[in-house]
Amino acid sequence: MARLPLIAAFISALLAVTVPQARAADFIYGMEDAICGHHSVLGAIERGFRHQVTHVPHLPNVGIADFYGARLTRYEPATPYSPIERRYCQANVLLTDGVDRPIWFLIEYGQGFASIGDNVEFCVLGFDRWNVYNSGCRVLR
Repeated sequence: MARLPLIAAFISALLAVTVPQARAADFIYGMEDAICGHHSVLGAIERGFRHQVTHVPHLPNVGIADFYGARLTRYEPATPYSPIERRYCQANVLLTDGVDRPIWFLIEYGQGFASIGDNVEFCVLGFDRWNVYNSGCRVLR
């Protein structure tokens, strides 16, 4: 009888290692576009854009007023050869000067600071002054 709790503990430890952990994105499985339009992703983009227009010379001092039309354009699942799960998304932004612009962004899971949290890279058409994402934001398309 003393072995039964030991066996149960071993099985639960084995399952904890072999069963993948659920993420917040897993709860909305089948709604991939909702992941691209999630408030935490859009908030990270807004903060990054505000920093960009403030610190990059010769960019207009505008902000993002609204996002619309967020949709998934490409999904790269994690594999043994490429362990980082990536989602590529596209949307449109309405800037505070009244101009609509396309935006492309990438969500990388587990690639935040010190591999804690997720990373969001974005490119608003016309605001990549130093061509970090190539001409016309091609890297994130």
